[in-house]
Parts: sequence; C-alpha cells; structure tokens
Amino acid sequence: MRPNRLRAILQSGEFAIGTMIQEIRSPAIAIILAHAGFDFAFIDMEHGRFDLESAANLIQSLRLAGLTPLVRVPESEYHLIARVLDAGAEGIMVPRVETPAQVKQIVNSVRFPPLGKRGLSTTKGHNDFQSADPWEFTRFMNRENLVILQIERKEAVDQIEDLLDVPGVDGVVIGPTDLSVSLGVSKALDDPHMVIAIDRVVAAARRRGLFSGIHAGMDWISFWRPRGMTLLACATDLDLLNTSFHHLSAELRKVGQKG
Repeated sequence: MRPNRLRAILQSGEFAIGTMIQEIRSPAIAIILAHAGFDFAFIDMEHGRFDLESAANLIQSLRLAGLTPLVRVPESEYHLIARVLDAGAEGIMVPRVETPAQVKQIVNSVRFPPLGKRGLSTTKGHNDFQSADPWEFTRFMNRENLVILQIERKEAVDQIEDLLDVPGVDGVVIGPTDLSVSLGVSKALDDPHMVIAIDRVVAAARRRGLFSGIHAGMDWISFWRPRGMTLLACATDLDLLNTSFHHLSAELRKVGQKG
C-alpha cells in the first residue's frame, strides 16, 4: 500500500506545490511535472474534458511518476468520488461546498466504515491492482486519502466553522474567482471583502489543525503563503500553453521582422 506523500508533506508543516490538468491526457504530462519538481497535480473533472477512463489513466501516470494525483470532481455524489479513488486518486477536491450536510456526504463517500460509507474493492488502481487484507486496507486508506473542500461561495464562508467541524475533512482550497463573484466584489488581490473572507477560512482551518491552500496566480500565492497557506496550486495546462505559445509567437515575429 502506497503512503500519501502529499499528506506527509502537509502534516509536517511544509508547503507543497502543484498545478491543474484540464486538457492534456498523455502520460507525458506526468513525467514533465515530475521532472519540473511538482508535488501533486489536480485532474479537473469539473471544467476539464476528462471522463472516468481518461482520468484513471492519468491518475496511474501521475502515481508512477511519483506525484500525488488529486481529482477535482464535478459534484459531491458518491459515484463521482468513489470511482476516482478506486482508480488511484489519493485525494479529492469538491467544488461549491456550502452546507455541513454536503460535507458529511463527501466524507461518507471517501471514508470506509466506520468513518464513512464507501464500498470496498481492493484490487483496483488505489492498491496497484493487488489484493490486500480488507481490515488493514480500509484503515490505511481512511488515514491516507485527502478530503479537500473548495471554498468559493459566500455561503461556505458564512458557515465555515460548521463545515470544518464535520469529522473527516483534511483541508480547504480557496477558489478566488468564483468566491469574488459570489461575494459580489472584484477579484482584486487587496479587496478588503476578499481578504476578510479568505482570512476567516484560513484561520478556521488553522484552529482545527487542517491545511489551507489556493489555486490561483503567482500574485495570489505570494500574498497568501505568508498568511499560512501550504497547498499552493498555480495555473492549468491550458494557461501554460497559452502563455508559452503567445510568447513564442511574439519572439518569432520580432526575429522575422529583422530580416
């Protein structure tokens, strides 16, 4: 059974770096990210084009490359969560979380009894397709798999204490764009409404010994890292391709015009 490297990093109080994959399905992306020094990658099944099969293939590629595969599922339903965990994801992030009842549903879908209600199958990607003692396996997975709530609604901020009081949550990740829309304010880094809301979430997580993080640009990460965030995710594969190709095109035209 494979220990969750990302969990170990975060529990030690260190920070971890990652990115989000929305489009690229080739195993090459896992190898590239590993050589670049990333700790984890989110596979985006909310806004990305991944189905279960393509997500499962990329999950295994990330595992083999030594990264921790996380999946942003589109909703909190059992089948969307349990199947990617069976495929080998070592944690899930659920968007648009708003109520304690929703958090309980998420935890029940991730944790095996007695901590949840997830069904058991050991010979899947989460155990490298090997058999295992059910008792040892369920205890191990209950300890290793990460439950991450994506906080991106005003309702979630207003109820953050109740959300994080649900047993089984490991951490929170801020979605600043959707949060700004929900709050009805600009996505300015120094907007006081945003700062107060995010500070409230980070503080609530810290009081419970949970990690906090953000998926955003470098300016946001630079602002919030000193304020206690440890899970740092920047950009997507599409962002990086867009930036790189726009830069390359501009540089090529400069050279071409000199001729």
